[in-house]
Amino acid sequence: MVIERATFPLPDIDEPLTAPFFAAAARDELAIPYCDACTKWVWYPQTACSECGRELQWRPVSGRATLFSWAVVERAFLPAYADQVPFVTALAALDEDPFVRICTYLVDTDPQTLHADQPIEVVFRDLAFPTVLRASVRVPMFVVTPLR
Repeated sequence: MVIERATFPLPDIDEPLTAPFFAAAARDELAIPYCDACTKWVWYPQTACSECGRELQWRPVSGRATLFSWAVVERAFLPAYADQVPFVTALAALDEDPFVRICTYLVDTDPQTLHADQPIEVVFRDLAFPTVLRASVRVPMFVVTPLR
């Protein structure tokens, strides 16, 4: 498979299944598809509920989650990532439904201090790459929740 989008590896914000996700992120809001009939959050985005077949609605969530899993990426697998290593990829289990796990970046943290079920919360950042000139996409990322 050859990817020919000039903005790769930026996400395709016009892809119909995920456009609402990126539109919400542009407003600094984390939104996830929800089935009103089944009262369930659905992830990954799809056109209809896999349980009842009804249309899904995008709804905002709190942005609070727990750290389900993570990996520290220390080698750039594409030239676009060369300036970003090391970085932490993670699965964030949303408080609204821990089975909804968002693949994300974990930022502003020391990877050595991470542990499973650690509280994390959403922040919004502009994702940019040196190989994609004059373009960025606002995306949700997560940080470790500060102690209160």
